[in-house]
Amino acid sequence: MSSTEPIRTYFEGLDFVATVDAADRLLRAATVVVVADRIVAVGDRAQVRATLPPRPGDVVRDGSRLGMVPGFIDTHVHLSETLSRAAFPDNLNTRAWVFHWAKPFYAHVSDADESVSVSLGAAELLRSGTTCFLDMGAQNDPGITARAAAATGIRGITGRHAADRKPDQIPAGWSPEMIDHHFFPDARTALDVLGQAVRDWNGYAEGRIRCWVNIEGKEPCSLELHVGARQLAEELGVGTTYHLASSRQEAEVSQRHHGMWPISRIHQHGGLGANLVLAHAVAVRDHEVGLLARTGTSVAFCPSSSIKLAKGAAAIGKYPEMLDAGVTVGLGTDGVAAAGNLNLMRQIHLMAGLFKDARVDENLGGARRALRMATIDGARALGWDDEIGSIEAGKKADFVLFALDHHEWVPFHDPVQALVWSSSPASIAETWVDGRAVFATGRVAAIDEVALRAEARERAATIVSRAGLRAADVPVTTSLYD
Repeated sequence: MSSTEPIRTYFEGLDFVATVDAADRLLRAATVVVVADRIVAVGDRAQVRATLPPRPGDVVRDGSRLGMVPGFIDTHVHLSETLSRAAFPDNLNTRAWVFHWAKPFYAHVSDADESVSVSLGAAELLRSGTTCFLDMGAQNDPGITARAAAATGIRGITGRHAADRKPDQIPAGWSPEMIDHHFFPDARTALDVLGQAVRDWNGYAEGRIRCWVNIEGKEPCSLELHVGARQLAEELGVGTTYHLASSRQEAEVSQRHHGMWPISRIHQHGGLGANLVLAHAVAVRDHEVGLLARTGTSVAFCPSSSIKLAKGAAAIGKYPEMLDAGVTVGLGTDGVAAAGNLNLMRQIHLMAGLFKDARVDENLGGARRALRMATIDGARALGWDDEIGSIEAGKKADFVLFALDHHEWVPFHDPVQALVWSSSPASIAETWVDGRAVFATGRVAAIDEVALRAEARERAATIVSRAGLRAADVPVTTSLYD
C-alpha cells in the first residue's frame, strides 16, 4: 500500500447494523468499511471484499460481538448548564424554573465555568452515544462552546443566547452583567451580534462545529426577534432554534396577551420555516400541527424535561400527530438541570413508550420510530442529513458500537427492540465521530475526565453559592411576564 493511500478500517461480521437508511435496513453479519472520515462500503462481507479487498496495512476488526447504529443526534441541549445538575428543586414548572433558578445560575457562570461545563457535557454525550448536538446557545462568548466542544471530538451546532425583553421587575440573582450581555435593547441590535457570531464560528474545526442564529424564545423575546432570527438565518444559509410553546402556562400567557397560542402567533407573522427547530413545542393545538407541516418547521421533543418540569407532553402533546403529518421531530435531552441527564438513549426509550401508555394505544411510538427520531430525523432537523444520521456509503463515519456480550444484550433477538427497551450507555463500547473513535476503552480520548470532574464539582458549588440558590426564599412560582 502506498504511503499516500489512507488506511481502511474494516468492521467485519458485525452482528447487526441498523442502517436507518430510507429502507430502514437491518443487516446481520455485515461489513462496514471506513476510510478517513467517511463510510465507503456497507453490506455482506463477501460482496464488500469482492469490490474492496483489504490491503496490507489496512485494519480488519472482528465485529461478531458488536452491533452498530448511527450516532445519536441531540436536537436540543444546553451545554452551558451542565454544572447545575440536581441544583434546583424538582417541584418547579417551566417558567419558575427558568426565571428564578436557571437565570440566576447562568448569571454567575464565568467564561472558565462555561468551558468546563461544555467539556463535561460533551463527554457525557459521547459516552451516551451522541455524536452531534444542537446547543441552545452560549451564555458568554459562543467561541467558548465552539472551542471546548471541538476539543472533545464531537460534532455540533451552537450559537449565542439572546433576548430583547427584560421583565418589568428583575428577580433576585439576575446580575447586571448577565442582563447587559443577554438582553439587547432591541431586535435589530441582537440580530447584528448574532449574525457576527455565525460569521465568526460557523464551520469551525474543519466543519464539525456550526453556528446558528439562536435566541431564547418565548416571553423574553419580541415578535420581531423571533421572526427576524429565522429571516437572518436564511440569509446566512444556516438555521435557528428557540424555545416555543414549551408549556401550557406559556401558551396561556400568549393567549391573554395576543389572543392566540405561540405557534399561531409566530406563523401569522411569517416566522415559521424549514430552517427553524422549535424546542419542546408541547402546547400545540390540532390546527397548529398542520402549520408546522406546511412550513417545514422541525421540532425537538425532550421527554425527560417534560416529565421533570410537568410540561404536559403526555397530557396535551401532539407528537404522534406531528409525525403522522410529516413534521420532522427529533429528540433532545435539554440541559441537566431541566432533564437530569444528557443521555439521549433515555429519551429514545421514553419516546418509544410514552404515548403508548398515555393514550392506551400500543401502536403509538415504538422502537423503530424512536430510533429514527434520534438519528436520521434529528439530522434532517439540523439540515445535516446529507452527511450524518444513517449508516450508508458516502456518509460521515459517525456511529456507535455496542458490546453484545454485555448483560443488557444477552440474549436478544430483534436488535432494535433490544437497543431501545433493554440497553443503555453502559453497553456502549465505542463512539465514532468523523472516522475516529472519540470514546473507547472506557474513556473519552481527548480529555482528562478525572481532572475535569474534580474541577467541575468545585466550580458548580461556587456558582450555586454565588447565585444564592440555597436560600429557602427562592420562589417556586412566578408571575413574570404575566
